[in-house]
Amino acid sequence: MVPRLWRVVRVRRETPDVKTLELEPLEPPSAFELGFGFKPGQFNMLYVFGVGEVPISISGDPQNPRGLVHTVRAVGAVTRALCALRRGDVVGVRGPFGSAWPVDEAEGSDVVIVAGGIGLAPLRPALYRVLANRGKYGNVALLYGARTPQDLLYRRELERWRGRFDLQVEVTVDAAGEGWYGHVGVVTKLIPRAEFDPDEAVALVCGPEIMMRFAVKALHERGVSPDNIYISMERNMKCAVGFCGHCQFGPEFVCKDGPVFRFREIERFFRVREI
Repeated sequence: MVPRLWRVVRVRRETPDVKTLELEPLEPPSAFELGFGFKPGQFNMLYVFGVGEVPISISGDPQNPRGLVHTVRAVGAVTRALCALRRGDVVGVRGPFGSAWPVDEAEGSDVVIVAGGIGLAPLRPALYRVLANRGKYGNVALLYGARTPQDLLYRRELERWRGRFDLQVEVTVDAAGEGWYGHVGVVTKLIPRAEFDPDEAVALVCGPEIMMRFAVKALHERGVSPDNIYISMERNMKCAVGFCGHCQFGPEFVCKDGPVFRFREIERFFRVREI
């Protein structure tokens, strides 16, 4: 419950309203903390002194527990303050919290990652883990959609990933401008063209809820079982430990029982709007 102090060592602008913060601990981490690390899909509570605290997914490499990476969109008072931080500033960090993407359980299967907008940030650690152990998986596909080319995250990294022969990367935008030669349309249109066996695939989905609804529908139509579809429900989290009740989702608490859920387990609630 007590935040640890972390220093901002790098700030990278991703889009006009999104920045990626790289943090290092102000004090050397204990042996326990070094051994604990984080799992792909988990989040931290980031505290800006004098402003407030907000849950943000960890978007860095889980193989590097000594540093933290968070990609933040400026949409409220705390996130705007986070995006205004500069190198050398100090923030409070609590965590990691929450459930994780089933990357270890998916070994031996095909993996399809479907991301919308800033939803790529919580999925990036899962892709890092899969690529670090590439021989343990079948086909791997990353399907990523954004509103415009200017809204794409991690552009240089996307180019590197597209250059790999063992990874299918498909990127689309809702509205293309001059100079865009990629796909145009919603990300769900990429699912039929992805190379994976629906009977042997595990799907990881994160993005706006409306996008996830249609992504799950498209995966169903492709033949992927609801037992093998996982979604991240990052919404309304405040305390991270299930005390405040802001993130209650049916009988679950997103912060404590999620944010990553097997779709089969929450299907009956996911279809109810504004639950």
